[in-house]
Amino acid sequence: MRIAVAGIGHETNTFSSLRTTLSDFWVRRGEECVPREIAEEFGAEVELAPCLIASATPNGMVTLSAYTELRDELLARLKLRMPFDGIYLSLHGAMEVEEIGDGETDLLRSIRRLVGPNMPIAASLDLHGNLSPEFVASVNILTALRTAPHIDGPETRVRAFRHLVQSIRQGVRLTTAMKKLPLLLPGENAVTATEPSKSLYAHISELESNEGIWDASLMIACAWTDSPHTSVSTLVVGEDGERASTLACEYGDLVWTKRHEFGPEVATIPLREAIARAMAATEGPVFVSDSGDNVTAGGAGDVSFMLGKLLTAGAKDVLYAGITDPAAVEACVAVGPGETVELSLGGKLDAINCQPLGITAKVLRVEGGTATVEVDDITVVITDGRRPFHTLESFEPSGIDPLSKRIVVVKQGYLAPELRERCSETFIALTPGFTDLRIACLPYRNLSRPIYPLDPI
Repeated sequence: MRIAVAGIGHETNTFSSLRTTLSDFWVRRGEECVPREIAEEFGAEVELAPCLIASATPNGMVTLSAYTELRDELLARLKLRMPFDGIYLSLHGAMEVEEIGDGETDLLRSIRRLVGPNMPIAASLDLHGNLSPEFVASVNILTALRTAPHIDGPETRVRAFRHLVQSIRQGVRLTTAMKKLPLLLPGENAVTATEPSKSLYAHISELESNEGIWDASLMIACAWTDSPHTSVSTLVVGEDGERASTLACEYGDLVWTKRHEFGPEVATIPLREAIARAMAATEGPVFVSDSGDNVTAGGAGDVSFMLGKLLTAGAKDVLYAGITDPAAVEACVAVGPGETVELSLGGKLDAINCQPLGITAKVLRVEGGTATVEVDDITVVITDGRRPFHTLESFEPSGIDPLSKRIVVVKQGYLAPELRERCSETFIALTPGFTDLRIACLPYRNLSRPIYPLDPI
């Protein structure tokens, strides 16, 4: 048995004024593109035909030139590796491309033109994917992550690959059925360890216990991708398409009954209240999410609005991680540690939601594209590129132990487990940016309406 391995993955924030170019993609070709867990589990029994896998961190629209270059190379490599018995694709599900729109649908349309309608195809997805009916109809097997924060990537990829191999061996033609709901959820409202998501994801095992049903997924979708296909959906993979469709609809109905119960796992409060609450805390560290500039969902990472409010409020013993500003990093490098520097911080990538913030700061450290400065008892980490601070290791270049601070601000939505387990308290501040959690205020133009909670239904 011979299986091709390929994929292009991106979570696109269409509210961002930034663009995702070819240089933003991490591209692996040939043997290096095979996920390690797939190679370890199937390398001895399946002949792998690796082609190309490309992915980029969440950002604005993918440029047409970047996408078409990657797509055309992927197709050329697939053609060179033919024949094969099936294709495994590593995708995200929320890629939007300039002038094209839905990137996954275009990619599958192109692949089907190359390999024909009968080639078995399986794909692994992020649960924050927005799926079109055409895309779902083009793929036999779809399975998505089941955890948010995401910790089950390897298991999901192996599950998709295993389904593909077993279906080919058994000569079974699988179908994925989808039920789309008129429901829009920010990812922070569907953390999988809390209700109702916890029970809804646990329901997957019950669905898979049905005869002839191989897999099921609950797609939360990406609320910051303004497309006609942005909404919560349910997927069921089965041997009988009609039975799979019935179960997908029943699963969707169950999700719909819980629509009023979805919400953030921690307090989500206006910025002024969030700052006051953090300053009043008697024990640290308190982690506060600057949610509107969440780089893990396509935020620019340079909105300095919350930092300005912290300075005005006189907040003390604060670590603000961080601000993306290459020019500010260069200025800190030029003067060196121990010196004072005048900075015009942030507001350059996202000039829509904030203006640059002028500060006078003492340089504490410069290392590896990171500058750590201090202003009025607030330590600010400045980076030369967009990056999240979601693990303890990610703070190491700053030279600051976040657990030693009373207040730590990160540009995320929900906290990753490592940080969540080590803080005394955490909550989300409602702040401006490309990932504003106040979705009713976002300028949607392409959503299929009506959709809850934006519209009365």
